[in-house]
Formats: sequence, structure tokens, C-alpha cells
Amino acid sequence: MKRLPIPDDVTGFEIDADVKQDLKSLPKTLADDVARNLVMVARLLDSEPEEAYNYSRVALRLASRVASVREAAGFASYMTQRYSEALTEFRAAKRMTGRVDLWPVMADCERGLGRPERALAMAGEPEVKQLDKAGQVEMRLVAAGARADLEQFDAAVVTLQSPELASSAIHPWTARLRYGYADALIAAGRADEAREWFVKAVEADTDGSTNAAERLAEIDGIEFTDALDEESEAEAEGAEAVEPVRRQIDKDDVGEDRMIFEDEEDVEEFYDEDDLEIDEDYDEDSFEEQPGQPKKQG
Repeated sequence: MKRLPIPDDVTGFEIDADVKQDLKSLPKTLADDVARNLVMVARLLDSEPEEAYNYSRVALRLASRVASVREAAGFASYMTQRYSEALTEFRAAKRMTGRVDLWPVMADCERGLGRPERALAMAGEPEVKQLDKAGQVEMRLVAAGARADLEQFDAAVVTLQSPELASSAIHPWTARLRYGYADALIAAGRADEAREWFVKAVEADTDGSTNAAERLAEIDGIEFTDALDEESEAEAEGAEAVEPVRRQIDKDDVGEDRMIFEDEEDVEEFYDEDDLEIDEDYDEDSFEEQPGQPKKQG
């Protein structure tokens, strides 16, 4: 079985305690291997989501019966817009754990599959009441996005009007909620009100989780220039033109996605077959994939 390279500094001990607990159901050598792949998924998920996806498939092949692995595979699929795969993995993780915290992202997968009506239906299900405050806010954002998908822009604005939006307290989700509300106001043709909420989003966005400052600048007609870029342009104008060096690209440098695994026998040489069996309880074909992508808030 082909493996992906993992840096020596990745030990597997970097994973969260609850994931470690999940992996205790596996033989130690296998658990360590899976843990290292999950660390790579976490490291690459934001910066190189396709690579994160590849590592998630390795982990999934090795330990598909572990809920944390299914969840990690779900997020890697979600970040690479493989919404049908993501929904399947999230459903499996939910079934294994009984937790509902993945409900909002599952609904957003429905939006990604071009089914905003299903996302809205999920927003009215009993699972929403079981979510913590952050989860409920996320569900509102997804529902508002689904309304916008259906071009129900005024309804999207109303969906986000809540005690959490009106509160002056700052929480980890405050900036995203205010940004989502400002964005909904823009779509509804209420630009003046939107500016006020972009300002509030900037005030709450201490970690740069949204581009509220840039949106606010666009409304105010302000253009930002990079001083370093200006210096580079000046140097380029004074320099002689240099013929670019061209490299012949070997056809192996590009092309189809590489395969991670060669065949079933390679896996069985390393680990027990029970640890490698993909859970088949869900029929992925039952979820017909349709074009469309979630319009994420922030």
C-alpha cells in the first residue's frame, strides 16, 4: 500500500484527547499511524485542502470504523467541495457518536449539492435545539445562505435577526454573524444599513476570520496599495527586460490525480482486515450530487 510522506516532527501525539480516546480501539501501531495522518489533515486543511484530503483518505482506509476519522474525512471532503462524500462521512460520524454538532455543516453540504430546500428543512429539525450557542448561530448562517440561494433576500435578513445579533457581547462567532447579516443586507439592497454592520463586524473580528475590513473599504470607495509592490514596480521599470527561462514540463509533472492505494492485499499485509473495512451502512448513491456550492458567510 502506497503511503504519503509524513515529516519526522509529526508524532501523532498532537491530536486532541478525544481523538486519542477514539483511536484506543485500534492496535497501537495502527493507532499511531492513523494519528499521524490525522495530524497532517489538520495541518493542511486550510492551506492545502487537496493534500489534506489525500491524507484523510489514507486514515479512512486504515480506520473507517473510528468516528474521528470519518469526521476528519468529512471536513477534508467539504473543504475540497466534494459535498456528497462529505455528507456521507458526517452522517456516519453522527451515527457512531450520537452527537449533533455536525448538523450545520451537513446542512451546508445540502446547499453545496444544490438543495437549499433540504438545508432549510434541517434548520427546523429537533437536532437544532440540541446545538450549543455557536452551533445555533452557525445554523442560522446556513439557513440564511439557503434563503439567498433561493433569492429570498429579505427572508435571509430576517433569518439572522436574533438576540445573538443584537447583543453587544463579543463571542468567537460574533464577527461571522455580523458579517453574514451585513452581506444579507447588501443582497437585499440595503447598503446603508450594511455599512453599519460591516463596521460592527470589523470591531468584533480580532483574529481576521472575515474580510469585513475590505468590504467596508469597498463601500467607502477606498483602495489599498502595497508600498512593497510599488517599489518592485519601480525597480522593474528601470531594469533591462530579461528573457524568461522556459522549462520543458514532463508529462508526469501534471495529469490525473495519483492513486494512494494499489490494491486490497497491500493493506492486509499491514493490518487486520476488520480494522480496514469501510463502513457500508450508508448508500452514497442515494444522495444524488447536483451542481452548486455553499455561499459561505465570511
